[in-house]
Amino acid sequence: MMNARQAFDAELKDLSDALIHMGEMASNAIDKAITALLTGDKALAKEVADDDDLLDEMERTIEQKCLRLLLKQQPVAGDLRKISTAIKMVTDIERIGDAAEDIAEITLEMTAPVFPDILDDLKKMTDAVRQMVSAAIKAYVNEDLDLARTTRAKDDIVDELFEDIRTILGEKIRTDVTQMYTAMDYLMIIKYLERVGDHAENICEWVEFYKTGIRKDERIF
Repeated sequence: MMNARQAFDAELKDLSDALIHMGEMASNAIDKAITALLTGDKALAKEVADDDDLLDEMERTIEQKCLRLLLKQQPVAGDLRKISTAIKMVTDIERIGDAAEDIAEITLEMTAPVFPDILDDLKKMTDAVRQMVSAAIKAYVNEDLDLARTTRAKDDIVDELFEDIRTILGEKIRTDVTQMYTAMDYLMIIKYLERVGDHAENICEWVEFYKTGIRKDERIF
């Protein structure tokens, strides 16, 4: 029979497993949303939009797990950081899922193909965002500070690609009114992708906090 500490540790592991699973779901949602966008697969886009409720439900479940853990006993500092990290991370993961849903919903309404002159950069931006999300979750799983820090740095790549694509789309809006609405749709899509990169960066910052008690160069506990 497990003692109180062993039972608490088992629940901490269950919390981590749930967070990892939710992270994988959000990462898959981004993959599906972009695949649907690039291929014009409306059925896949609808699947992404419909599945967002599952991520919302997981967010509520994980938050409840965190509250139960906090109330069960007096957690030591490391436990408090882990639970606090989970509470913060789950919000970022859920918002990654929201971004995937938003991209999918735009895809469902679109009829025009991707502009050829943004296609390469859009694919690069998508790949960079996917890698950031995957690496952020991996950094949490492995408690890997180095991976968390190198992943944070990749947000600069996403931001640069965002600016490059935005410049091209802005020019299209300025010079060709017939392409204005499609260009505006893609402006929204790249904004959602840029936000996903920000959320992945946030997850990495929370991993650093979990391991060190420091976030954004400020010691919390």
